[in-house]
Amino acid sequence: MRSLVERPPSRARARFRDGFGTRFVLTIDTEEEFDWDKPLGRDTYGLDHLPRLAKFQQFCENNGVSPVWLIDWPVANSPRAAEILKPALASGTAEVGVQLHPWVNPPFAEDMTQANSYSGNLPADLEEAKFSALRDAIERNFGISPISYRAGRYGVGAASAAMLARHGIAIDTSVRPLFDYSSTGGPDFRGFPLHPYWLDDERTLLELPLTTIYWGLLRRQGDAIFPRLWRLPQLRGVLARLGLLERIPLTPEGISAEEAIRGIDIALDDGLPLLVFSFHSPSLRPGHTPYVRSESDLDRLYDWWRTVFAYLDRRGVAPASLREVMTQVVRD
Repeated sequence: MRSLVERPPSRARARFRDGFGTRFVLTIDTEEEFDWDKPLGRDTYGLDHLPRLAKFQQFCENNGVSPVWLIDWPVANSPRAAEILKPALASGTAEVGVQLHPWVNPPFAEDMTQANSYSGNLPADLEEAKFSALRDAIERNFGISPISYRAGRYGVGAASAAMLARHGIAIDTSVRPLFDYSSTGGPDFRGFPLHPYWLDDERTLLELPLTTIYWGLLRRQGDAIFPRLWRLPQLRGVLARLGLLERIPLTPEGISAEEAIRGIDIALDDGLPLLVFSFHSPSLRPGHTPYVRSESDLDRLYDWWRTVFAYLDRRGVAPASLREVMTQVVRD
């Protein structure tokens, strides 16, 4: 089993069956609300946005999309969340996966530090104990065995992949290419591939990286240039406005629909078979993330998805569920 924090060899690249085409997956980090500007705490959170999950689930169904709700400990143990999502899970119009926020997920045997907010930095047995408790809670309360995983804060470590394999997880989606979290103790995903790849030679654990694209005249040099600009956000803005270099993750949080469409075009031009979108569930209620502060902001988030769904349809990019992905990926 390869490590999730090491770049995979070229032979690990996954292929899909003829007819799969180019598809997209919508993932949602389904988590508690907390103040993003304050230190993390074990009990300083809320779940007030959970009733809003129902509207977004219906919105997705109306657009033929089966969202993947990646659930962490407070949500996994919320009767309200189970009440909202279980009908969609039973009908196959939604999926749930595991999302581990170690600071709110028992057992609590670690110090509350920035580095320990990345679950892959914990001792392997503690990371696994937290994961096992969460997976069991999802299975118990939602009546379904999750097949996918994302580490909160994308915080996988050297032992994470082997842990997932032991627990029957088929898909990881923790890798965020073009992003570097090492300054706060997290992983560095610069230089990681955007295409799906296998984490083991037996082809039992598939990585679906979140889609992030460099756009602009200098995009081929993005890995060399962009990391040098992290202290110079104004210069990043200048390069983007001049059409020279812009980093575009496929998310409505901080990215305009026009930027996302540019990113989609580059991804398709580069031949990516699968695009992975993401955002945080607290953005479904104003006031809980920096991206949605008002009802007008929330309207814009829904408009973002309408615009992006329509553009994907025009480009012939159809939605896919994770179970479809696993049936269409080539294992030979």
